[in-house]
Amino acid sequence: MIDALDIRVRGIVQGVGFRPFVYRLAKRYLVSGWVLNDRDGVFIHAEAEPQLIDGFVTELHMNPPAAAKITEVELTEVPLSDCKGFEIRESADEDADESTLISADLGVCDDCLRELYDEGDRRYRYPFINCTNCGPRFTIIDELPYNRPATSMRDFPMCDDCASEYADPADRRFHAQPDACFECGPQVSWQEIGSDRVIWGNTREAADGVFVRAVDALMRGGILAVKGLGGFHLVCDAANEEAIAELRRRKRRDGKAFAVMAADVEAVRAVCEVSEAEEALLKSAARPIVLLKKRAGAALAAGLADGLPELGVMLAATPVQSLLAHDMRAATGSSMLVMTSGNVHDEPIVTDDAEALSKLGGIADAILGNNREILARYDDSVARVVKLGSDEAIQFIRRARGWAPVPIALAPAMGAAADGGALAAPVVFAAGSEQKNTFTYLRAGEAFVSQHVGDMEDADVYDAWLESKARFEKLFDVRPDVLACDLHPEYLASKWARDEAARTGLPLVEVQHHHAHIASVLAEHGLFGPCCGIAFDGTGYGADGAIWGGEVLIANQADYERFANFTYVPMPGGAAAVKHPLRMAYGVLWAYDLLEHPGAQPALEALGEQAALCEQMIERGLNTPYTSSAGRLFDAVSALLGVCTEPTYEGEPAILLDAACQGAGAGASTEHSPRYQVTVTKNAATEDSTAHDTSVVLFDAEPVVRGVLDDLVAGVPAADIALAFHRAMVDVVVQAAELVRAMYDISLVALSGGCFMNRFLLEQSASELGERGFTVAVNGNLPPNDGCVSLGQAALARATR
Repeated sequence: MIDALDIRVRGIVQGVGFRPFVYRLAKRYLVSGWVLNDRDGVFIHAEAEPQLIDGFVTELHMNPPAAAKITEVELTEVPLSDCKGFEIRESADEDADESTLISADLGVCDDCLRELYDEGDRRYRYPFINCTNCGPRFTIIDELPYNRPATSMRDFPMCDDCASEYADPADRRFHAQPDACFECGPQVSWQEIGSDRVIWGNTREAADGVFVRAVDALMRGGILAVKGLGGFHLVCDAANEEAIAELRRRKRRDGKAFAVMAADVEAVRAVCEVSEAEEALLKSAARPIVLLKKRAGAALAAGLADGLPELGVMLAATPVQSLLAHDMRAATGSSMLVMTSGNVHDEPIVTDDAEALSKLGGIADAILGNNREILARYDDSVARVVKLGSDEAIQFIRRARGWAPVPIALAPAMGAAADGGALAAPVVFAAGSEQKNTFTYLRAGEAFVSQHVGDMEDADVYDAWLESKARFEKLFDVRPDVLACDLHPEYLASKWARDEAARTGLPLVEVQHHHAHIASVLAEHGLFGPCCGIAFDGTGYGADGAIWGGEVLIANQADYERFANFTYVPMPGGAAAVKHPLRMAYGVLWAYDLLEHPGAQPALEALGEQAALCEQMIERGLNTPYTSSAGRLFDAVSALLGVCTEPTYEGEPAILLDAACQGAGAGASTEHSPRYQVTVTKNAATEDSTAHDTSVVLFDAEPVVRGVLDDLVAGVPAADIALAFHRAMVDVVVQAAELVRAMYDISLVALSGGCFMNRFLLEQSASELGERGFTVAVNGNLPPNDGCVSLGQAALARATR
């Protein structure tokens, strides 16, 4: 007896070797029929004996190619077609690929690595080796359908050998669009800064010569600009402290940690602790930078990640990177290299060789480039493994290469009305936030969240935002029906959205920043709400015109009420209080009437003459906004403890306070200290108050700050005080959830905002909430910082239209 099935496979199943995988699977299970790409993904007609077709379907679903991401498999019994054999057919539709999902770029696979170092292989040491399971995707695509003439590989016609592989369904390189070799493919290049001479690696010997020059430069303490998948990296020897210091000086990156790249996990284990989950993340096709705990006693050069408990580490994502690490280890015994974004300060990452020469020429000593054009700008993704109760999860710090632009699937609850009725599904464009910007296109059940774009204050970043936005519209064939943006009147992305709405007449939904944070969590998990949404971060424009950041909201995907917040404190100098946390400390001391406390005197002395200026600004209301920000509390305590008084990068005071917390003495307790107890008071409403702008209760952190000062006077180590402060902030999270449950019978808690990148705050809060019977939801596919805001904006815009 022969059965026949039509099988529809949806998801990321084109450009990832899915059809040859199906072909080989059919041969193994003696299945007849065909497979082709079409508008919805991959279509298979299969005929075989029942037990064989069952095995075929099971393996199809359970063991797809590593780069594939199946979202749905639909089976339909159909009449027999009396097929003879199995074949891969061309698409029946001319526009079959126009709505196809595109794979993110994929790190070099194990099979290609084996060939890369196999002297008998024709691609031995070829710097652009790839197959259907790895290599560039989104960064080389110019337009759909995804085939070689529509990519930056169009300039490299395949040789006969590569063409034969490309056409063979049984070959690993069947329809691998970037397929190439020394005979026909891209070539590495070498150019020293100040020289017009470019050396091309157009043969194996010439390419080896390029890498000899690169390693020699690194061994001499040089800095290289090395072209990767989505842009350039700046590279130096991770063991050379002078080279690291020089890279910091030239790049104007005084304190922020550098990431490193190693040849393999064994090299990583020499300096960091690596769990099973962290190893899997390191080795994943995305090849992110993974934040790992430094191994006690590990010999790390000064200047890599000083004062921090974690080090960002990645494995080679490209054959060029692998060859560089391999040859460096052969020459020095160590494969570890600093690998940081190839840009100047906060500008976008450089993607073009000529641009690298002009923009990175003042940083790098030489450029290791190539002649394959990068068509989309992508930084490395940054992630880590966190414990959420008894479970482990991946937390993104930056979502970019390797994940973006893979869409985030959204459950039906996202488009449901509050009464459960169905809503239309317009295409929504959400402009995102000012810092750590991403944008989102939302269509049907998919959210296309862009790669990390950056901080929009920089004109070049804004240009990159416009460039990426146009690229998404072209490749995904999306045009917005609705626009969404942040409430903030001065955010550049919001200004664009308002101007665009005025120009086109499209409806515009302006979204409160912290509601967007919480809505992003709900959207990711297919939850409509209501929930107790706890959004702790540094800055967000509030409905009352103040700066929010310590918010407890009763929220769903359509609306919110402000339930609780930290009492307002002044920020003398506004943005200057962020850049100079001693000013923030003064504002906190002033608000809590603690300026005369003996423990405050060291901070006031360090502030010097600015103390009188801060007092005048507060008393006269000059350039002194008020804030409820939890992030600013972290900054103030960091300054009071002397942990960080002059930050060199955004978030440094809180990051170093977290690091100090992890260095607390063995006798320090992680349990609650009654002296560090936030006071809860009922808020006072006015006749103009609304549920959006005025909370029910206030959290007064005065007792916590007083406890910090008391312990300073008592000589308690700063690390132990930092731990007690963190413990108090966890207590606020738990107390807020308990109050909401008691008053509204809501047990779902959503945590978001940049403060929840603090490992202690996130893990302890999640653990204690779970122990108390709460359901805890956090961002999973996106970072909890402002990189998630655009998804929340899009979710709310759709739900309210």
